[in-house]
Amino acid sequence: MPKIRRIQAYPFRIPLRGALRWGKSSELGALEHLLLEVELSDGSLGRAEFPPRPTIYGETLKGAQAALEYLRPLLLGREVDEPAVLQTLEAFPANWALRGSLEMALSEARARAQGHELSDEITPARDRVRVAYILGIAEGEELWRDAEWAYQRGIRVLKVKVGRNLEKDLQRIQALRQAFPEMELYADANQTLTPEEAIRYLEAWASMGLRYVEEPLPIEEVTARQTLRQAQILPIIADDSALTLRDLRRELLLETFDVLNVKPARSGWTWSRVMQAMAREQGKRIMVGSQALSSFGAWQTALLAFEPGVEEPCELAFHIKAEGGFLEFPPFREGWLYWAELSRARFDPQAFREFCTSQDGLA
Repeated sequence: MPKIRRIQAYPFRIPLRGALRWGKSSELGALEHLLLEVELSDGSLGRAEFPPRPTIYGETLKGAQAALEYLRPLLLGREVDEPAVLQTLEAFPANWALRGSLEMALSEARARAQGHELSDEITPARDRVRVAYILGIAEGEELWRDAEWAYQRGIRVLKVKVGRNLEKDLQRIQALRQAFPEMELYADANQTLTPEEAIRYLEAWASMGLRYVEEPLPIEEVTARQTLRQAQILPIIADDSALTLRDLRRELLLETFDVLNVKPARSGWTWSRVMQAMAREQGKRIMVGSQALSSFGAWQTALLAFEPGVEEPCELAFHIKAEGGFLEFPPFREGWLYWAELSRARFDPQAFREFCTSQDGLA
């Protein structure tokens, strides 16, 4: 196999139509991410999108660039399929999204060195998957416009961010239910509930017909999370509590969740597939999330939504909130994304140059 010759990071910025708000205070007004590019000694290229989330993982653009300076000398010159490559990344603690996106880029480069694309490594378990759109914390007209925008673009499932004012959250969910009766809804509490109030809110959400709830309690409330899941009020989605293989093993042992949300932007290509297999073996339901990515990052993520066992709606539609992109993502049709269209999509280097904020641009 060819060796790793170059690892480069290109910053880019894509404005959003409106801010995404979640948790206690997090807000995202534009996609200010990195495009990671790996070049092998035979000229094969692999790319992936790195999304910094300071309030979730503690990662920033400058921090990721500094981390790459540490990793480059450990990786350059190694054969791309050498076990030491993955071991080097696994031995680098934290930096979840950087590790995941770098491993994704390396996986794409490796696939191309073997004469095929990442999509060729997937044998789709079905010809289509249901998609969901992330609806941030908003009020009144702003909330309705965002939901309407998604509906007009073929979305039929909404993941509703909650947690800043829980009584108002109930009102917003009820308003969405009335305005969009065809939409299925579920909540993402981003760890904002307390053990004392969790049962009350889950019962209220269940009475409104919500499909499930993601991370209702803080991760450190381990026994409370066990107890809440045992109550079987609403199915619980594991997200931040299952960042890594180690985390997932713990959560499976403790039986804290019903649905695993795998996010390749932080767990890469190889680790994501292992996590999916682990969840399948334990009888857990699976969804795939895109971590608020551009259409390019969403495309790489969406490939893994066609793996066996992924039966739940997958968060693959956030990119429609971005004002542009550098991959033509296929349309959603009455809530569905089709493999035949997805597998043909490709990165557009000319379009990327319009959003790249580096003077150097692509090599």
